[in-house]
Order: sequence, then structure tokens, then C-alpha cells
Amino acid sequence: MIMAAIATPQAAEPPGLETQRRQIEALLQNYELRAGESWYLLEQRWFEQWSEYVKSGDQNSSLFPGPIDNSELFDELESCHLKDCLVENEDFTLIPAEAWHKLLSWYGQVGDQPALERKVVDLPSTLKVEVYPVEVFLCLHSNMDNAVTVQFSRVDTIQTIQKRMRAEFEVPDNAETRLWMKSSDTSCERLRNVHASVLDSCLSSGMTVIMEMRNADGTWPSSRPQIMRNSMEEQESYRGQPGVCGLTNLGNTCFMNSALQCLSNTPPLTEYFLQNAYLEELNFSNPLGMKGEIAEAYADVIKQMWSGRHFSVVPRVFKTKVGHFASQFLGYQQHDSQELLSFLLDGLHEDLNRVKNKEYIELRDAEGRPDQEVAEEAWRNHRRRNDSVIVDTFHGLFKSTLVCPECRKVSVTFDPFCYLSVPLPVSKERVMEVFFVSLDPVAKPIQHRLVVPKAGRVFDLCVALSLATGVSADQMMVADVFNHRFYKIYHTDEFLSSILDRDDIFVYELSCVSVEEDGEEVVLAVYMREHGHYRDYGPSSTSSYGTSLFGHPLLMSVRREQCTRDGLYDLFLQRLARYVRPLDPSDEMEEEDEVAEGGEDEEEEEELYRTQTNGVSEAEEECETSGPSKSDENSRHEGSRCDQVQNNGQQDASDAEERAEEEAGSDPDPERCSSSEEGQSVCSSGDANTQDPADEETADGQRASETKEEGDQSTQQEEDDEQLEMPVRAKPCKRPAARKCCPLKRRKTLFTIQAVNANGTTERGMGEDGNALSFCFSSSQPAQSYVAIDWDPDMKKKYYNENEAEKYVKDHSMEVVYQQTTVQLQECIELFTTVETLEEENPWYCPVCKKHQLATKKLDLWSLPEVLIIHLKRFSYTKYSREKLDTIVDFPLRNLDFSDYLLKKTGVNGEPPSRYDLIAVSNHYGGLRDGHYTSYARNKDNGQWYYFDDSKVTDAKEEQIVTNAAYLLFYHRQDKIRHPTLPNPTNSCLTSGQPADDVISSNHEGLAGAASCVSMETD
Repeated sequence: MIMAAIATPQAAEPPGLETQRRQIEALLQNYELRAGESWYLLEQRWFEQWSEYVKSGDQNSSLFPGPIDNSELFDELESCHLKDCLVENEDFTLIPAEAWHKLLSWYGQVGDQPALERKVVDLPSTLKVEVYPVEVFLCLHSNMDNAVTVQFSRVDTIQTIQKRMRAEFEVPDNAETRLWMKSSDTSCERLRNVHASVLDSCLSSGMTVIMEMRNADGTWPSSRPQIMRNSMEEQESYRGQPGVCGLTNLGNTCFMNSALQCLSNTPPLTEYFLQNAYLEELNFSNPLGMKGEIAEAYADVIKQMWSGRHFSVVPRVFKTKVGHFASQFLGYQQHDSQELLSFLLDGLHEDLNRVKNKEYIELRDAEGRPDQEVAEEAWRNHRRRNDSVIVDTFHGLFKSTLVCPECRKVSVTFDPFCYLSVPLPVSKERVMEVFFVSLDPVAKPIQHRLVVPKAGRVFDLCVALSLATGVSADQMMVADVFNHRFYKIYHTDEFLSSILDRDDIFVYELSCVSVEEDGEEVVLAVYMREHGHYRDYGPSSTSSYGTSLFGHPLLMSVRREQCTRDGLYDLFLQRLARYVRPLDPSDEMEEEDEVAEGGEDEEEEEELYRTQTNGVSEAEEECETSGPSKSDENSRHEGSRCDQVQNNGQQDASDAEERAEEEAGSDPDPERCSSSEEGQSVCSSGDANTQDPADEETADGQRASETKEEGDQSTQQEEDDEQLEMPVRAKPCKRPAARKCCPLKRRKTLFTIQAVNANGTTERGMGEDGNALSFCFSSSQPAQSYVAIDWDPDMKKKYYNENEAEKYVKDHSMEVVYQQTTVQLQECIELFTTVETLEEENPWYCPVCKKHQLATKKLDLWSLPEVLIIHLKRFSYTKYSREKLDTIVDFPLRNLDFSDYLLKKTGVNGEPPSRYDLIAVSNHYGGLRDGHYTSYARNKDNGQWYYFDDSKVTDAKEEQIVTNAAYLLFYHRQDKIRHPTLPNPTNSCLTSGQPADDVISSNHEGLAGAASCVSMETD
């Protein structure tokens, strides 16, 4: 018994050999594998010798096995590392834990040998004892060269590895850590779920587990984000008030920044994350959640903002996670901060839901039971499926009462809510500002301020203007003017909701009552264009001079017989008489002298040319003796219409660029950029609007009028020069080529006229018959056409008075000040609890009538949460209109009392806590299509209010908080408010390090004026 001297002491006297044999064999035969249980490896030679020993029945037999010896299984006895490729029942045998402990107590074990305990693992197809555990390397992120080798079972959790690493590397208990799994190909993956097993985490032998500790500034060493700072040294040395930290705008992400700032300054939620309470409640198995990724990304942002070491944080990772789980937030489009807040609260709730397996619960109606009983049942059922910090902080309960209008069935249910969406009292009227352009050519446009029905149509606007001007509403046409062109010409039956307050609306008086497509009148949209000094040789050009729009466009009703070049010229000259000076007699005599030198034949030809201006039909009828090609072409053009363009014409690239510059706010007078109904952008400044006419007039009004195919322009010019020097001896109707001489005989004009599209550009194909414009209106011609008055720069400078053209007169109605309506927040809450009838799109199914009914519905507040979010429904969307309500809602900063609205009476003296103080506000400036979000928030540590505008943070005063931009209100119940622990600061604490006056945004400065529309420079 020499081995017994070095064996482990025996715990008990062994039983008889036959008893040993029966007990061990029974355990081996009857014991089943169960996942997670322990089995032990026993060296096969020792086990066979023990079997022979117990079968012999002689305790003094030489077959005595001695202490348990597994030395043959080890590759190196010092490292206790198993040999590779060991085979069960040849090299070792497996015995359950109970059998091992019996043998160990009977025979002991050789000295320093460890027990070879192995776990039963649940593989996809079977249960198996894990002979070879997972062997991994452990190291710290800060010192990856110092790695230790440790074995873990596949059923061990990641938390087991984490605890082993904390002990191995002496990591402080208060240090926040996270683990990474690194494979041989250097790729790393987060081990998020510390409760997952090694097998489920796909951790295998040879991999490295890296422990990373969070920095003091809230960042992680492996993914330090971009920080808004002047230098690294300044950032490292910065120490500011925790929570007073901006968020960088990543591109139209001000809506996200505003919502994050409000939640960041919600004390119970922020303290929950700062204290790392979320780590133990991350739910990785919830199919409705985001695998804990949203909660972790939000926690990273909060810890950086509250580290007190950042001017501004870049929430790029958070933005990416939100877009990954909610595709509507992908990209960089503007969104609603309330929609983002709703998604975020729901995502945090599901990621932190303490309920791992949600049970099915059938909802019951009240059926006459007391409200208290039904409410408690509803809340209890809600908590059985939803239990998280979000429910603890933000969820309340309201009572919903539905009454069937037919059978009077009353249905009462209690439903949870996360925020209150309260309606605003909607005014039925709207104030609009328009410019009225009279038929009187010498009268200046008059600016009127009109009160019109908010749900009215364009005709209602005309009626209101008719009362102010005395002009019949039927003689008015309404248009939106933008960048010297008509952005849209409205029909009288269109809704006024399509017109924004910032639109420049012009109302034109027409000479006729109405214009029909087959009538004698046609409406001309007239643009003003100026020729450039240089030709445009672009790919879409025909070597023509570039043109740009200027001035205000006009709308005129013209009789079809007046639509000749001379007729329109005289008509336009008369309409522009207020700011266009007539042609000087000296200029006209100069050209008459040139004509006189040509002789009598040329005077006759001048007369003939004047009677057939641009090939008008009455002259062409006299030219039947002309060449066949000319007469055939004239006949093809007889009675044809001019090339027309629709309101959704293609916009050129230069227009889009200039419109984008205006969006950036370079113009002191902000202009807007929006899309047409067809989805095309009509955004142009018109300053470099390149035209593409087929034939170009010269500066003195001369024009070549020979019909020909498009060819080389220089060759055409040479031919024209040669023809101009030849004496004319035949009438144009006899010799088509002689028509090239006709431009010499025309009277000199101030401007020329060209057919254009709705954007004021000339498309290819317009006037290719040799005339810049063919005024050949017929009964088939549409009742609205676009033409341009083209000015030579020298003629415009001499005869066009720009200062006079821009003048207008303000009507006395502009002096009337319309007070903006102000409503109390309590009025909005009362509207929320008012009885309403369900809409046809959302009926209620009555269980008694067995059909859907338009029941009456009433909502009442039963219980309120610790933090109450009130959503002011400023954006109104109906079947007929869309609008944003700029009504000022007067909300209290302290002592908002809900006692009059609560039905539950179970608190002290029968009254539950119902007084709230304001802690944050999310603001929206702008309209429906665009805008900018900011926020006010009260710091939980020092009690100071701050104004957050993306990366800029400034001190705020309480009197600045109530504005017409308030959108989301955050209230904290007084019985839960923790008093500030720090004194109120006296100096501004700014993220930019500049004085407050220098960093306050334009939005903030304009609050005193209650500005309702702020350009989105940041976005």
C-alpha cells in the first residue's frame, strides 16, 4: 500500500467488494445524460483493474488498483492538459458524478492530479459529455500581449468568463466592462449577452476573449467617437457640467437630437442608465426587441453626455442602430421628433423588458363591474407582459368609454398610454397676404391682407379680394410666383391648404370674365428675360445667347386675333408702360434712314413685310405664287398651335444649384424650395437660365426668317451677310430667298417675343420653322400659353426702370394687427377628454348589434405616470387639408395640476399625487415640409434651464420657454422630483466655449418675436 501514502485521504471505510460492484454498475447502467450535469473521466486501465479486483472478492488480492490514477491521460502532468484524440472505452471511461465521488471516497486520488470533471452539453442532435472543453485566451484591451489560457465548458455562461477575467486581471468592481470575441482572422464580435452559453455564443478553442473598460468620458477605447473639439488637449482637459452637452447634427437629424436631449434630462431614466442598472435587464430573447442594441447604443450616448468631458457628442452609432431597426429613419431626411420618441421608448421597453416569455391574456370588458376592479385588472395584465423601466417611468392608464348609438351598449376598457396626444383648438379662418395686379397699366401692385376660410378654396380667396378691390372674382387668376416665374397657377376649385404662408401669391385681374379652351380669349403667361453677352455652346444649345429671367411675370387675357407679333408687341408695350419708356424717335429715324437708302422697291417690300409679320395667315394667302417648298411649309403651319409646355416642365441644372444656394440662407429674404405635384423640383433662381432658341434675333431687332433645316450657324450667318448687301428687286412672294432682306425693313423694337415653357426656357423644336414664335392660335389651342419678352442688355438698361417695376403699395388692411391666439394647456386637456363620435374610417364593432357602429367615445385619465409626456398635435392632417398650427399654448412651468381630470381616488385624503413640474420641451420651427427642432431642458443636478440647438448649448431663462414652437412637453411629478445637488451656476456654460451672445442660434434669438418659420441652416 505504498501508493496510499501519497493518495488523498479516504472519507469513509469502503464497503464490501460485492457491494462496491453492484453500486457502481447500477449507476453506470441506469444513469442518463442530462444537460449541464457533471461526469468524470477515469483512466481505462485503472477502471479495468478495479473491475477485476471487485469481482475477485478478495480484499487482499494483488489486483488491488490503488488510488485513482489518471496520469496516462495527461499530455503533460504539470499542465494537466489532456492528450489529443483520446478514445472512450479504450483510453478512458466516463462515470457519473455520484459514481466518481463513491470511488474517490473509497480509494482516494493520486497527489496533485485534478479531477477530470466534464459537463454534459446539449448539441443540436444529441446529449454528449464534453471531453475536450473550450480553451480560450483571455486578455485586456489595454494590454493584449498579456494573455492567459483558460478552459471553459460549452455550457458555461459568458458571465462566468467575465468573472474569471475580473479576478485574473484584478479589475475594479465599479468598472464597467464589455467583452469581445476575436477569431484567428482578426475579426472581432461583441459578446453582448452575458447570460448566453459559450456554445450559443459560438466561442471555440483558440479564440481570444478581450475585456474592455469604459473610459472616464463615457466612450469605449475601441470605438472612440468623433468629438466636436478644437484640439485633443482641450478636449481631454475639458470639465463641464454633466448633461450640458450638445449633439452634432449629422444631416437633418435635429429631430433626433431634440428628442434625445429631452430624454437625457429625464432624471429617473438617465440615473437608471448611469448606474448600469440596465446591464442586468437587457433582454436578448425578446422577438419584439432589438437584441439589446438600441438600449446599449442609447446608454453610450447618455454616458458620454453626462461624463462632463465633452462639448458635443456625435451620435452616429445611435443613428445607425435606429435606422437598422426602423427603416423609416434610414438616410438623412427630416422626420418628426414625436415619431422618433415613440419608437425609441418602445424599443427601450422591449430591450429592457423583464418579462422573457409573454403569456397570452384575454382582455375582458367591464360588464358592469366597478371601475376600480376593472382598472386594477387591466394594469395587472399589462404588467404581466410589460415590465421595464419605461413602464415604471412613462406608462399611465386611461379609461375608454364607448356607447353604441343604436342599442346604447356601453363598453368600458382601461388602456395603458406612454404619452398624451392632446388636440389644439383649430381656428376656422386663416390670414393670407396677396399682391393684387390691376388691369390699369400705371397702377402699382397692391398688397392685401385677407381673412379667408381655412378649409376654403382658391375662389374664396378671390371673393375676399373682390370685396376689397371691387373687381369681380371671376376676373381673377391666382398664381404662386417664385424666382421670376410662375411656380404654380391655381385653379379656382383648388384648396387653400396647398398655399403656404410664405408663398408669394399674386392675383391678376383679367379683361374677360372667364377663359375657355375653345373661346376667343387665351391667357398668356408672360416672362421677362434678358439676353447674355456671350453665346452658350452647351450640348443642349444651338449656339444661342444665354438668357436669364428678371422682374415679375404677368398673366394677361388676349383675344386670339390679337396674337400676332405686332399685336402682342403693342399690347405688351402698353401693359408695361409704368416702368418701360417708349422708343426714342431718334432711334426710329435712324432705321428709317437706312430703309430710305434702299429705294422705292425696298419701301414696297417693307410694306409687304409689315402686312405679313412672321408669316401670319393673311399675308401667306397672298403668296400662293411662292415656291412649292415654302407654300407647303406655310400650309402645314396654317392654323397650328404654338408649342406649349406644361406646368411641370423640366428644370435645368443651373436652376437647381441656385435654388439650393437659397436654401442655405445666402439670400437675406428667405425663399422656399418645394416640389411640384408631379414630384419634380421647381427650384431655381433664374439668374443663369440658359435658353435654346432655334433662331436668334440680333440686338437691333433684326431676324432671319427663311425656313430651313438646322445646320451650321456660322455658314448661315455668312449667307445672311451676303444677302443683306444685295439689292432687292423682287417681292418676297415671288422669290423666297428675298425674304432674307426683310429684317432690314422692320421697325426697330424694344424687345422681342419668344415662346417658352413654364420654366421660362426655350425647348428644342420651338420656332424651328424660321420664326422665333408662331402665333397661330386656333380653336384647338389651349387657353393658357407661356411667352417671354426678351430684352437686349443695352435696351433694358436704357428703357427699363427696375426700381419702378419693383414698387408696390400696401393696402390699409396690412396695418391691421391680427393677434395670435393663445390657449391654455388645460383647454387642450379638456378637448382630449371631450366626447367625440368615431369617424367612418374607424368604426366600433358592437357585440350586441353584431355590426360596426359610429359610436361615441370618451377618454378619461385614470392614473398618471412619474414622467408625463404631452404631445401637442400641431400637425393637422385631414382628407382635405394639411397644416401646422402655430397657436401659442400657455403651459405652466410648475404646479400643473391634474386633480380635476383624474378619476382614480386612492391617494392621501382620497387624492393621488397629481402635480407636475416641467423638465423639458421639444420645439419645432417651420412648416409641414421643412423645419428645425431644438429643445429646452432643466439639468437635474443644478436646476438650471438650457437651450439645446444641435451642438450649441446656451443658458435659458424661464420666460423664454413658452413659445408657439413648443411641440413635446415633459413633466415630472412633484413627489418624485429630487432637489438639485449643485448650486445654480452664475456663468454661462457653453459647448462652444464662446460667450452666450455669440453662440445663440438665429432660432433662439427670434423667440422674443415669436417667429414661427425658421430656415433650416443646420439641416
